[in-house]
Amino acid sequence: MTPSRTVLVVGGGAAGNAVTILLRRAGHAVDLIEAKDDWNATAGSGITLQGNALRVLRELGVLEQVEASGSGFGSVGIVAPDGTVLHAQDDLRTGGDDLPATVGMQRPRLQRILSEAVRASGASVRLGTTAEILGQDTDGVSVRLSDGSEGRYDLVIAADGLGSATRAAIGITVEPEPTGMAIWRVAAPRPAGVTRAELTYGGPAYIAGYCPTSDTTLYAFVTEANRDRASIPRASYADEMRRLASAYGGRWSEITEHITDPAKVNYTWFDRMLVEGSWHRGRVVLVGDAAHCCPPTLAQGAALSLEDAWVLAQMLTGSDAWDDALFQAYYERRIARVRPVVEASVQIGQWQLDGVRDADVPGLMARTMTMLRELP
Repeated sequence: MTPSRTVLVVGGGAAGNAVTILLRRAGHAVDLIEAKDDWNATAGSGITLQGNALRVLRELGVLEQVEASGSGFGSVGIVAPDGTVLHAQDDLRTGGDDLPATVGMQRPRLQRILSEAVRASGASVRLGTTAEILGQDTDGVSVRLSDGSEGRYDLVIAADGLGSATRAAIGITVEPEPTGMAIWRVAAPRPAGVTRAELTYGGPAYIAGYCPTSDTTLYAFVTEANRDRASIPRASYADEMRRLASAYGGRWSEITEHITDPAKVNYTWFDRMLVEGSWHRGRVVLVGDAAHCCPPTLAQGAALSLEDAWVLAQMLTGSDAWDDALFQAYYERRIARVRPVVEASVQIGQWQLDGVRDADVPGLMARTMTMLRELP
């Protein structure tokens, strides 16, 4: 049996919450610190959870809550800019035939479900707190936190996201790079008849789409070439998104009329990043967006982060030796899965930017998603 050890998890997003729950279940003492005072419980509009994400959420014991809070569906529609449905295709059940293909839900609700599970696990949680100093030796990591406290840990798990300060602190210099696209997102009431995700390629935006997130809500998005964010006044966000969305027919007319509050509209550039070689330095190891990120063209960002947490927790729980060999094995196991998803996600967006009309988007999506049916 693996002896009980001490772990500091830096970051309380999907990956950090998941790995905390799993390590506490295995009997390890876990401290989780999160920079945001509200644990990111209000940020974001919607999230699309495909089967491989649901598989991990089932392991965490929260799948029933997720399904009750969200909206499950099993197909995706391809829609012309005027609203004509061109094609409907069954989604691949990447989590296995015993799980829904996809559940859409409000991102803040998912965060609350996971944070409640972290609290219930018995982990120590400190919000509004960051790690300021990491000092390593062969046996562990000494950490000074922003609240002035100090601790000693067998392992530090960096789950502090795309701009990870922990990644930089351990000497990994890889940084996210913009792909050239950006996305406008908003939560809105769900029009009658919206029962699945629907996507439009073309029109004034590269991609426009929406996904049900509950019985009464959805989130909608439009993508365009990225612009200097400083050139877009925050007060104009609703006007900007409504301008792009108003050119689309079908359900969009009902969605667009609710795009009125700029505070509820999110504008984000698409980024890509992949740390190559290893995801650790000594007793500090990266998970989730701290190690990799991809544009949401395949809706796999949260799924990959949850898988990282699941795999790392399995490997830590199954080994007495928390050493370079174990962390390198974790990297090798994950990179073979993460790299093709990152590359495919970027390629789909690049085809849109380049105006390639004969691009094999459905084929690339199908090949990539088929791979995800296998256990991570």
